[in-house]
Order: sequence, then structure tokens, then C-alpha cells
Amino acid sequence: MPADPLEALLQRVGQEIGLSSWQVVDQPRIDAFAATTGDHAWAHVDPLRAAAGPFGGTVAHGLLTLSLLPAMLYEIVPDMGPWMGVNYGFDRVRFVAPVPQGARLRGRFTLLRAEREGEDRLAMDWNVTVEIEGGARPAAVAVWLNRFLRA
Repeated sequence: MPADPLEALLQRVGQEIGLSSWQVVDQPRIDAFAATTGDHAWAHVDPLRAAAGPFGGTVAHGLLTLSLLPAMLYEIVPDMGPWMGVNYGFDRVRFVAPVPQGARLRGRFTLLRAEREGEDRLAMDWNVTVEIEGGARPAAVAVWLNRFLRA
């Protein structure tokens, strides 16, 4: 196994790299996301109305769930040293189950692809499952594309 953490990671294509810690998605976090994005749909921000809705209470925005991915990945990927990561996009995203306010989420990351694209660029694609603590189904599944540039 290489001593360089980046080189070690590049050799783990097809393997689960790690599981993040739990992130709480409480109502203040949901409200802050709504304020930032302008998405004030009642299912997210109106507890009284949402209580009578299909989920029995407010739920997190799907995009809030996705926005937690960088913090989750930072926990499990080694320090990339001179490399700067950038989001390149998603090949596939599905919001499988609603995330009720107060739920705890964590990310499970499998490295699907890791390739050098020249001396100063890396491509890493991840299969991500966002789990809901105690949930029968995940909150989301995605193929997340990252690129790393030498800073």
C-alpha cells in the first residue's frame, strides 16, 4: 500500500471508502436552507400544515440532503494536500425516502472511478447512499462526480 494517502485512495476503485458520522436535519437547519434557496414550500417550513400532509410533519428538501455530501465526504477522504476538489455534477440522483425533521443522516461512499486526467487533474466518481437512521430505505442515492485540480 502506498504511503501517500491520495495514491492509496486511487487504488481503491470499486471499494467502499467510508461511512460518515450522523448529521442531524432539524427544523432550524431546514428553515435556514429554505431561507438560503427561497424554497419555502409548506412541506418544509410549515409544521402545522405539514402535520396534516402526506408525511405527517415537515421534511427536508431533497437538495438539502445533497448539500450535506461535501461535509460527509470530508470526514472520510484523506487530506488531498495540494489538490482542490470541485463538484462536477451528478450522473444520477434519486430521492428515495422523505427525511423527516429531526432525522439523522449519514453518507456511505464507494469509489466508482478514479483516474488521472493529466498531471494536474484527477477525476473521482462516487456511488453515494444517504442513509436515514432507523429507516428502511435511504434518503437518497446518487452517482456524484468530483474533479480535483492541483492548487
